[in-house]
Amino acid sequence: MTAVHTSESVTGAAGTTLAPARPLPHRLRQFHALTKPGVVQLIVFCAFIGMVMAVPGLPTVVEWWRMAVASFGIWCVAGAAAAVNCIIEKTMDARMKRTAWRPTAKGELTNHQTIAFAIGLGLAGCVILYALINPLTMWLTFATFIGYAIIYTVVLKPMTPQNIVIGGASGAMPPVLGWAAMTGQVSPEAWIMCLIIFLWTPPHFWALALYRVEDYRKSGLPMLPVTHGNQLTRLHVFLYTWILFAGCLMPFVYGMSSWIYLGAAVVLSLMFCWYGFRLWRSYSDTLARKTFRFSIIHLSMLFCALLVDHYVF
Repeated sequence: MTAVHTSESVTGAAGTTLAPARPLPHRLRQFHALTKPGVVQLIVFCAFIGMVMAVPGLPTVVEWWRMAVASFGIWCVAGAAAAVNCIIEKTMDARMKRTAWRPTAKGELTNHQTIAFAIGLGLAGCVILYALINPLTMWLTFATFIGYAIIYTVVLKPMTPQNIVIGGASGAMPPVLGWAAMTGQVSPEAWIMCLIIFLWTPPHFWALALYRVEDYRKSGLPMLPVTHGNQLTRLHVFLYTWILFAGCLMPFVYGMSSWIYLGAAVVLSLMFCWYGFRLWRSYSDTLARKTFRFSIIHLSMLFCALLVDHYVF
């Protein structure tokens, strides 16, 4: 199902409909859209926090350069995973208001164009990470690619309403990738940051699914609000905010942060719990949308507090 009009299409020799010809700048914007820029920016940000946390004190010029190269390599592989996701889900995306604008859903990019772009971007990222950073980072990043693009998108997402909980493991990996990029190994501190993102993902995503439930119903995906209803999903969001609260205390408990981070973590987590409580007790689409937006602020500010704490103490 595509949104391409016949008058704008080009018919090949075999009778297949190809993507319409577009000026180069427009085509570049389409390929850029395939990488899901907003999502990938958050991934790279979390990976960057992992890099900075792995370096005692202020990074040297060489370490800053290493962070920049590693961030670009991770961005490439994450963008490739997003492009694969777009092509696998293009039929479902076309049914959903939130995703119908994507070039694959609209038929503006062919399968061959999207696959070639994903392969090229993914290979470039892997080569950069392997040759300029270290093999461990490349393999961990590649495993994350497989986890998201194949295990989550192809297997888990259409199979179970707990897809986002299980599949959240791949989305939680960026701090581990960042830590490995700077040290060549993975330490408990990296896994603690990974755990925070893993616990953050369900309330973040389910808040979105609540006010986009009709989109998901049309797509045929077994998202929790579709399979188990609004009320149970709201309860899940509320309960997970408290589980996340406990996880956010781990950096202080383990000794990788001080009271600065602890204060920020308590305040931000209590605010998230308050949003979850209000959503559970008195639902509205507006409140669900606010909860979703605050979840992004929560994670960003939490990691920023971790960064500030790292340099102050």
